[in-house]
Amino acid sequence: MLRTRLWMGAILIALAAGVLAFDPAPWFPILLVMMLLLSVAASYELQLLLGPERRPPTWFVLAGVVAVVLANWPAHLRGWEGPWRPVLYTFAAVVLAAFLLEMATFREPGHSVMRIALAVWAVAYLGLLPSFLAQLRWWPADESLGGPDRRGAAALALTIFVPKFCDIGAYFTGRFLGRHRMAPVLSPKKTWEGLAGGLALSMLTAWALNQYLPGLPLSDLSAAGFGLAVGVAGVLGDLAESMIKRDCRQKDASHALPGFGGVLDVLDSILFAAPVAYWWLRA
Repeated sequence: MLRTRLWMGAILIALAAGVLAFDPAPWFPILLVMMLLLSVAASYELQLLLGPERRPPTWFVLAGVVAVVLANWPAHLRGWEGPWRPVLYTFAAVVLAAFLLEMATFREPGHSVMRIALAVWAVAYLGLLPSFLAQLRWWPADESLGGPDRRGAAALALTIFVPKFCDIGAYFTGRFLGRHRMAPVLSPKKTWEGLAGGLALSMLTAWALNQYLPGLPLSDLSAAGFGLAVGVAGVLGDLAESMIKRDCRQKDASHALPGFGGVLDVLDSILFAAPVAYWWLRA
């Protein structure tokens, strides 16, 4: 199990690094394709977790997630002001469409309200939250730092690697030193010792990346604070996905990624970390 996690984790890290290093500006097509593939895969896994009785139409959730993710690109490519406007307008359209779909197909009292709520929640979870990652990729131009792409890539690297290294630190610290359970109902294997080790590694990771990645306006203290805040957010994202699986009586979202479970099991910490990282770096 540990060996599988190590080699699969190395592959995932290499893929993420490749996207950051070789994706051409200003379109960032590799990032777009990766975000679409991962969001669609995670959405499908979530639909399977929810079960046939209460889940909204799968095609609608997938279409809504794809639409919101795609909405991050037009404003940047065409130079529009307010890059978040297309994203928010698209999400509002999804909310209205969820109502209209249930109204058009309504036959008798049942689960319409639940399906509307779950459709909106799924699109917000797997379409709106990942949008913070996409928005971090673009950065105002600064020729002295090599242009906007380098700082955007650095910001995205921090947002991806800090919560994932927090996961790694928590896993190994909890494995060897864990004694006191942190959330026995949601995730019985997580310990307070593991949390401490994970947060320590997330702070160290943020500090180290800030030393070697170009152009981010973070002091050493601010980088450590970023690591702590984003690490905590990542842990909460992990626990939130554990709650979903517990509620749906499943151990993993799927078995797509050996040693990790499903795509949603890998993305859970990044999804919660992305808004916190955006606020810290760009707000």
